[in-house]
Amino acid sequence: MAGTGAVPGSREELEAAVRARLEQVERGLLVAAEANTALVTEAAQHIIRSGGKRFRPLLVATAGGLGEVPAEERLVVAAEVVELTHVASLYHDDVMDEAQLRRGAQSANRRWQNSVAILVGDYLFARASDLVADLGPQWVQLQARTFARLVQGQIAETVGPGEGVDPLGHHLAVLADKTGSLIATSCVFGGMAAGLPQPALDALGAYGEEIGLVFQLSDDLIDITSDTTGKEPGTDLRAGVPTLPTLMLAASDDPEDVDLTRLIGSDLSDAGRLDEALTRLRAHPVIERAREHVRGRAEVAKQHLAVLPDVPAREALAELADQLVDRVA
Repeated sequence: MAGTGAVPGSREELEAAVRARLEQVERGLLVAAEANTALVTEAAQHIIRSGGKRFRPLLVATAGGLGEVPAEERLVVAAEVVELTHVASLYHDDVMDEAQLRRGAQSANRRWQNSVAILVGDYLFARASDLVADLGPQWVQLQARTFARLVQGQIAETVGPGEGVDPLGHHLAVLADKTGSLIATSCVFGGMAAGLPQPALDALGAYGEEIGLVFQLSDDLIDITSDTTGKEPGTDLRAGVPTLPTLMLAASDDPEDVDLTRLIGSDLSDAGRLDEALTRLRAHPVIERAREHVRGRAEVAKQHLAVLPDVPAREALAELADQLVDRVA
């Protein structure tokens, strides 16, 4: 048996425990977003009430199953902390991107105004900090370092790659900071609540970093390849947002690729031009190259799990990596 030993329990028991934890998190998020005025409460709960994948709390709750007797209260609080941090960053992202919608509803910056959206994001960051302070200095330090990476990633994305910097490498670095860092912290928080030793926490962090990139890079592909996600295909393409396939394509010096890159870089507000760009991209070998890149990262992520206890939670984390890859199969 690999890892640090066996933990009793079945997959069914793990799934029941995860569901129960996430139900508590859902209630706790709304409580944490309450303020001393109706306006701030409504604005702070706006994105929370619109739902979401709750991917980060899921990772906390699942990684908590790696221990024999996880600290349940800490697991729930930690899951609330990472989701509040994520939601807070969305308020800021929507202002930066001048977004109109968020999760199918009017974005906070459109419903109120940019200054309110920014301050509400700050408020939720403060609430996350308040909650994590009860968990101890090690938790606070990890949360603070994660927050710093989130900010640095947003700045790097806003400024763009500097002269002589590989655009694809820059894109991956931005995603590592903006997405990978918080997903890695979610995994580590779960392991900390489970009482795992430092080598196991390091492995969870490395797994989370890779899964974060798999999560975001699969979204890069879905923007181009999928018609069934509820999100309009080519949204990022039309907005000129760099993605894994378009950056891979831009690195090619093949004349046909150069022509397609020019089309992608042109004004795609016209539906006909956007459809042409999508059709040509979907038929291009770069899509399979991008899929292979995502698959490779998912395999690396699963390799990091080898040192963890051979229990249902480890199996669930490995399956999660496969599920993210299946989204772009």
